Amino acid sequence: MEKIPEKFLNSDGTLNTNALLKSYSELEKKIGTMVSIPDDNADMETRTKFYRAIGVPSTTSEYPKNEFFDDEKLKEKFLEIGLTSSQVEKIYQVAEEFLTPVLSDLFNIQNETNAITELKNFFGDEDKMRDALQAINAFGEKYLPQEAFNSLCATPQGIRSVYAMMQSMDPHIQTDDGQTKNLSETELRRMMKDPKYWRDQDPEYVRKIENGFKKLYS
Repeated sequence: MEKIPEKFLNSDGTLNTNALLKSYSELEKKIGTMVSIPDDNADMETRTKFYRAIGVPSTTSEYPKNEFFDDEKLKEKFLEIGLTSSQVEKIYQVAEEFLTPVLSDLFNIQNETNAITELKNFFGDEDKMRDALQAINAFGEKYLPQEAFNSLCATPQGIRSVYAMMQSMDPHIQTDDGQTKNLSETELRRMMKDPKYWRDQDPEYVRKIENGFKKLYS
């Protein structure tokens, strides 16, 4: 027979029923507050009780916010699988560490593609864009501080600004035969009859004519 603990005995060795009943009552209360780990067949009440006990929030709004991954559907999935706020915070930290550089590269590639498309449209086509960029680079090396030139050429708008600056500083206009000279109004109007001006609206060709008139009447 198991020996009765001394805390349940009176001083004369008899059973202290009051101490026994009190201990049993406290044990019932403790069991009532214990949480069972739910298995795959657990009902929602058991699962919810377990989630609250380990710190899973009751709503998605209680999860931490994140600049890159703050998505409501993602938070709903976190809540569904029972992740705590601290666990979600760790997931964000790992995601930022490994995914942010990849996302940054993708954004840079997309921005570069958009910039090239914009410049192609501005200069007319890829060949004209390439020629213009070479001329802009030579102009920048000659007239602009390197830091300022690099800063301007970081965006399509900046490149167009340098190109406009280059055009305004160039005292001559280059004709289709590759010669550089000042053109008369008659020669400019002859150029306007070319389909590249009135039909195709070739940006580079149009700018040549506009620049020629500016040089004549400015």
